[in-house]
Amino acid sequence: MIAKLENVSKEYQVGDQTITALEKTNFTLKEGELTLIIGPSGSGKTTLLSLIGCVIYPSTGTLWVDGQEINSLSQNQKANLRLNTIGFVFQNFNLLAPLTAEENVMMPLILQKVQRQAAKERTQTALEMVGMMDRKKSLPKQLSGGQQQRVAIARALVTNPKIVLCDEPTAALDSKSLVVIMEELRQLADEGKSVVVVTHDPRLKPYAHRIVEVNNGFVQEVNDFTGH
Repeated sequence: MIAKLENVSKEYQVGDQTITALEKTNFTLKEGELTLIIGPSGSGKTTLLSLIGCVIYPSTGTLWVDGQEINSLSQNQKANLRLNTIGFVFQNFNLLAPLTAEENVMMPLILQKVQRQAAKERTQTALEMVGMMDRKKSLPKQLSGGQQQRVAIARALVTNPKIVLCDEPTAALDSKSLVVIMEELRQLADEGKSVVVVTHDPRLKPYAHRIVEVNNGFVQEVNDFTGH
């Protein structure tokens, strides 16, 4: 078990109104699994992902990630946990425009204060893993959507995180790129990482070990699907 939510909910105050983004949820993430989180827009999928990613605190309940109780951590402790334990792959890539692919991937290692030569070697390994070494000197604007997504995945993996969180990682991809990216993510899960993918895309279901559906803030396991 790498993450656990016990009776966790998330509410937001908008004026004098309380909006419940996630109802009370019990949920466990295991290493060595690719978990799909599916559901319509506004259902609470991204809220669930943000809680697991230690981006937001629960309103109620208790959240553990990598053995640490998130409710009791300071903002700095939470930032350290995100940097060292969690890799994020965003829908719009979030690559830094003035930096090359190589520099984008190396950025988390610089934040971790990894020695420069070691950082370069680890960056090269991450870029090789996603087949982007030949474009390492390219700026994001010189890359296709699929290539930018691969660089974003390399950046998420370069710190060797235990959890990889992906928010709609295939939204901008054609069918061929989708297969490449999902096979890479599935392999990471098979090698022991906990990979979580938020998606609207039913084509991703065959790559999952398990599927969780979020609807109106309620989280429910889906058992009737055919995964690999």
